[in-house]
Amino acid sequence: MVAHNRYREAQPSGENTIVDAEIAQLTAAGVEVLPFLRSSDEIPSMPKAAKALLPISPIYAPRAQQELGRLLAEHRPDVLHLHNPYPLLSPWVVRTAHRHGVPVVQTVHNYRQVCSSGLYFRDGMICQDCRGRALGVPAVVHRCYRGSRAQSALMATTLAVHRGTWKSVDRFIALTTAVADHLRDYGIPDSRIVVKPNGIPDPGAPAPLGQGFLFLGRLSPEKGLDLLMEAWRRHPDGALGPLRVAGDGELRPLVEAVAAERSDVAYLGPLDRAGVRQALADSAVVLATSTWHDVLPTVIIEALASGRPVLGTALGGIPYLVGADTPREPAGTGPAAVASAPAPAGPGGPAGSGGRVEGAGAGALPAGIVVGEAGWVVPPEPAALAAALPTAAAGAAALSAPARSRYERTFHPDLVTKRLLDIYASLTRS
Repeated sequence: MVAHNRYREAQPSGENTIVDAEIAQLTAAGVEVLPFLRSSDEIPSMPKAAKALLPISPIYAPRAQQELGRLLAEHRPDVLHLHNPYPLLSPWVVRTAHRHGVPVVQTVHNYRQVCSSGLYFRDGMICQDCRGRALGVPAVVHRCYRGSRAQSALMATTLAVHRGTWKSVDRFIALTTAVADHLRDYGIPDSRIVVKPNGIPDPGAPAPLGQGFLFLGRLSPEKGLDLLMEAWRRHPDGALGPLRVAGDGELRPLVEAVAAERSDVAYLGPLDRAGVRQALADSAVVLATSTWHDVLPTVIIEALASGRPVLGTALGGIPYLVGADTPREPAGTGPAAVASAPAPAGPGGPAGSGGRVEGAGAGALPAGIVVGEAGWVVPPEPAALAAALPTAAAGAAALSAPARSRYERTFHPDLVTKRLLDIYASLTRS
């Protein structure tokens, strides 16, 4: 059984897309999948009585538990795989499944075991003020959940009430090594954490390498548009080839303004799937400049599948995705460049040192750049990103084939689905 509260369709959700794809991949592999899905789009049309219970539904959703209990008793699934429980399912589904003797797997898509917003990001900065607290009072003070003190208080209470619920989950799927670190910090033992990324369908053999850089995603502060534009402006117009920006969001005026003042910046607007494929084909390097601990930017997997290396910030799951994992201090609160300091050097090399691929950069690497199997990561600050842009432009051809290889070995849906089935099997055997 796959349980998921779908996000509103008006708010594009990579998580919804991944859940749909995973159900399709499991079905194609011969697994009988029973979806237990709710959608936040249902809320406006709910009867008044159901709406009256909405404020408590993150803690306990009675209708969802009744329906889930009936389905579990009728179908007796081998495992319940939970994604997002908020607001219409509630983490209580874990208790309901266990009451019926069904083990629970949860894919962790964000940081909502600890953080009311799930992002570890507030007011343009990384924030972990609620980490280690019995009750996330800072989330209430800063209105972190939906901009409301009342709703933030409810979510903070939910996280406190369900701390034991989350710690009873039989197996957590961490999408990256960074999420695994987050779960360990929360108190989950290694024996119950498995790192398994998402996969995307194979687009086929990569097109010949294009030119310049591509930013593809939501145009919002946490995605690092300000950081990228400041770094790009440090180079003369045309020095790096073209920069294409695709997507939409609140920072669209910033992108349009830079595109109007420079001939090497093009704003492509929102793109459909065909447009995304063409933009990837036209480019040589994909940019992932997030200034929050981005869990698993799907655009990076799309880039690798297309044989495009990635230049990103050393935050969240980005280093893992490009094969440049580097031990880092647990993230603190403050500007991203401060909150993601490399861990102290251990035996065998300096802190933040990475592997080198012959030809992956011209000459000696500027300070702070780590070369991974399929790209480069840098501290999230303008000088470091500006210094890395010429390195990525020069090294794109050398990392194109390794990027595609990393996709085939790590993110191809056949491999990812087999790994998921192995996780299910380990629980049913026990």
